[in-house]
Amino acid sequence: MFNVGDKIVCPMHGAGVIQAIEEKEVLGKKHDYYVVKMPVNGMQIWIPTHNANDIGIREVIGHKDVERVFAILSDQSINVNNNWNKRYRENMVKIKSGNIFEVADVVRTLIIREKEKGLSTGERKMLNSAKQILVSELVLAKNMESDQIEDIINEYIGL
Repeated sequence: MFNVGDKIVCPMHGAGVIQAIEEKEVLGKKHDYYVVKMPVNGMQIWIPTHNANDIGIREVIGHKDVERVFAILSDQSINVNNNWNKRYRENMVKIKSGNIFEVADVVRTLIIREKEKGLSTGERKMLNSAKQILVSELVLAKNMESDQIEDIINEYIGL
């Protein structure tokens, strides 16, 4: 169970800070919800506390893991499937996993691919989504602003 003030990550949404834990009635049933404020886009999400583990809610990474993310971003080698559909599905699985290292790999791979060959509209949207998830967690892990984190990401990737 998490507490108010905890920094958490929700797969597919990114990282945020628990602002409150409130009870809500939905479809006639009362449940407690984490009220989470996202730092990057200011969005607020409600996560049911009773299935937070099933959703994949976890704590924001620490400093050692931040360095590992940056190491992943700086690796310029990519080995991706040339089949667009298969590559898209593989990347979506990585993003949905909630694993920050997998998300960093997707961001790195798509940015490198964009520089080399360009991206389809679907992959460009995926890149933007994955980058937002990555930035939101690094903002909380490093206690920095999102534009600073984006600059750091671009520097590691070589943009």
